[in-house]
Amino acid sequence: MMRILRLVILTARLAISRFGAGWMFALLTFNFNRVAIADIHPGAIAIVVTSLLGLHQFLSFTQVYWGRLADRHPLLGYRRTPYILLSSLGASLVFLVLPYVAIGLGTRDPLAMVGAYALITFFGVMMAMNGSSSNSLIAEITDERTRGMVVSVVWAMIIISGIVSAGISRVIMPEYSHEAMVQLYSLTPWVVMITAIVGILGIERRITKEEHAALLNEQPEEAASPLGTFRVARSLMRTNRQVRGFTLFVLLAIMGIFLQDAILEPFGAQVFGKPQAETAAYQQFWGAGALLSMLGIGIVSTIFPIAKKTIATMGSFAIAGSLAVVSIASITHQPDLMNPALLIMGLGVGFFNVGALSMMMEMTIEGQTGLYMGIWGMAQGLGNGFANIFSGGLVTGLIQTKLLEPALGYSLIFGFEALVMVMAIVVLRGISVQEFKGLSQQDVGAVLALDTAS
Repeated sequence: MMRILRLVILTARLAISRFGAGWMFALLTFNFNRVAIADIHPGAIAIVVTSLLGLHQFLSFTQVYWGRLADRHPLLGYRRTPYILLSSLGASLVFLVLPYVAIGLGTRDPLAMVGAYALITFFGVMMAMNGSSSNSLIAEITDERTRGMVVSVVWAMIIISGIVSAGISRVIMPEYSHEAMVQLYSLTPWVVMITAIVGILGIERRITKEEHAALLNEQPEEAASPLGTFRVARSLMRTNRQVRGFTLFVLLAIMGIFLQDAILEPFGAQVFGKPQAETAAYQQFWGAGALLSMLGIGIVSTIFPIAKKTIATMGSFAIAGSLAVVSIASITHQPDLMNPALLIMGLGVGFFNVGALSMMMEMTIEGQTGLYMGIWGMAQGLGNGFANIFSGGLVTGLIQTKLLEPALGYSLIFGFEALVMVMAIVVLRGISVQEFKGLSQQDVGAVLALDTAS
């Protein structure tokens, strides 16, 4: 009974620590972009804002460095907690400036555009540090049996925090005003830091210098530099097919899942003629499905020993099938198929999140957790970034150029997205956690030593 209670408390605290991340991402994607583009005259250039919001995803490659740095350089004996707190503070402070940046973007001030890119670059680097450290902490303090439930609850909290931030923004800023936006965004450092401190302070065990030296296993110090770290990651992907394969799987799957994210509402408007209130329900349907399935499979996988690869595969098949139905709905003009298809897609996303994220945490080696979580996080961010680029590019190239009618163009886009998910499933079939574990500490050390010598 006490063990269950400790697990519940640990899971709740880890989930609370990620509340701030969901809050910040929601403000950026549901509030900041609308204000800059639609609420300030004459309105920001849309491609500037969308590329700005996608920028932080491409900075996820720095997760490799931050993970490796935290592995090698604890602060006050802690390898994760200080990096989480420092990155949370740095990322949240950006929001104090964003209401003023929004005005500059809305009035198309070139200086504001430069400043916006600089701020979001800093935000992206901070969130890369935060994501790598948070995932590494979860991987290190959970075991294989409980990890699925912990991951599902943590990711459910990120979704919930986005819903909460949207609700609070409707109360504080029902209509745009600069003063209301400043008030709303000024809450961010408080929300982020309070939840981070309450969530993680005291969870991580402090390690001694002797324990840390044993974990490092006398690996070359030069590998701790940024370029050295990226070379190590490249060498591991080149020499170990499991590392290479899992990186490709994560990249393809994330791209396949989120390629629809930025175009789903325009699709509903252009193909089915639905008003904004009805297309907004699309996100609610697949978001609710994801939330329910993450909690459900998280509990089930804790009670029954279901392989995480099986869970991820089931989710990927559901996503691919639902996207195929959306493609059919577009070409046959059947809007009634949309809500059931999106609910199934959400259920699949929930399964995928629990299975794939648990696999990420299993596919690490003691003393190298930050490095590997950085590699997987990099693949995840690049998948998101490429999803943004491909979705916008395909809509522009196929539909906005009048090359194809919207119904056919969107049908091909969603069909392509389903195909990407099938490709991810094929890659996943060749992934084995057991084979990955065959890369021992000594093998990693050999890769590092070889890289340093070269």
